Amino acid sequence: MGLIGELLALPLAPARGTLWVLQRVVDEAERQYYDPSAVRKELAQLTERLEAGEIDETEFDRREDELLARLGHGPVGDVARTDDPTAGTGRTVTS
Repeated sequence: MGLIGELLALPLAPARGTLWVLQRVVDEAERQYYDPSAVRKELAQLTERLEAGEIDETEFDRREDELLARLGHGPVGDVARTDDPTAGTGRTVTS
């Protein structure tokens, strides 16, 4: 963009900066949400709640399915950001 274009876009700079910050926040939230160690910790807590009688089998199965889905599927853009197709999925490739 030339000098004229930069000057005309200058009033939009705060909005572009805000969008950039929001995108970083979303990226970090997704990273934490799909983090395998966090999901495994939640699975362990869920099992403890079932054993303690705080939840029933139906609730346990529903939440376990959600957590296993998170563990098996990273964020949608995860594959596009890396050359490793298994990155963020907790899976290993066997030949």
